[in-house]
Amino acid sequence: MTTTVAATTIKARQRPGDRVFSGATVISGGLILAVLAAVAIFLLIESIPAFVAPADEFSGDITNFWSYVGPLVFGTIWSAILALIMAVPIAIGIALFISHFAPRKLAQGLGYVIDLLAAVPSVVFGLWGITVLAPLVQPFYSNIVDVFGWFPLFAGPVSGTGRTIMTVAIVLAVMILPIITAICREIFLQTPLLHEEAALALGATRWEMIRMAVLPFGLPGIISASMLGLGRALGETMAVAMVLSPSAVVSFVLLTSQNPTTIAANIALNFPEANGIGVNILLATGLILFVVTLIVNMIARVIINSRKAFSGAN
Repeated sequence: MTTTVAATTIKARQRPGDRVFSGATVISGGLILAVLAAVAIFLLIESIPAFVAPADEFSGDITNFWSYVGPLVFGTIWSAILALIMAVPIAIGIALFISHFAPRKLAQGLGYVIDLLAAVPSVVFGLWGITVLAPLVQPFYSNIVDVFGWFPLFAGPVSGTGRTIMTVAIVLAVMILPIITAICREIFLQTPLLHEEAALALGATRWEMIRMAVLPFGLPGIISASMLGLGRALGETMAVAMVLSPSAVVSFVLLTSQNPTTIAANIALNFPEANGIGVNILLATGLILFVVTLIVNMIARVIINSRKAFSGAN
């Protein structure tokens, strides 16, 4: 009886530091939700005039907001998916090499180099893309169109500058590579050592051990890293605005001079000259980007939760 009373007393006497820390975490979590709600409400209020804007507020053949934002949404998602397709396999390979193949000193140095890519400003990536990458890949694009021009994705005419949606996707892939690599590397290092040793003890090669023990364990982490990289690619602004030669089109062709632009790049290019309802239209496209990013994160959460039981983490 005395022991129970003493334990209750100790539990009731919470230290001041614990109370401060607990309160700070609650306030921080609530602040994040409050800021997110404030951003959503602001965008929604400012977007209402754009949703009902007359046709003369838009240029060309565009008659309403949805026909204006449609190509932008397509370009945003298309460029991000292309970047993800290129970046994820490379990031997984680098992460596996650092965590399971490279000598310790080489792994540390390589890890630092990959992490440093995340510190490079996006404007530097944009300059690299427009001055180095685009001229470098343009002859390669010409050869692809000559050989594989019959395939719809590589139909001509080829861009003479190399500033295409494919070049933008390459730049975005390089930009999201350190994010995906760093997360995958840490996830692979958390694989239970007993799982790896058990696979090797049964006669598995190192690759078979990785395929049977490491990758299944790290699959939710790989998905999380990929979705985080996708979110970065969806919201990238300066690199896309500097590299891409945009057009208000919906096209899957990768190597032509007419390329769909992205929402973020369109806002960056047009906001300085926008006025009146033009500002509301750009803010409305920002609301659409906000919703797209939110949907991507929700889908990622559903996928991760469905795979959690099979990850080996439990």
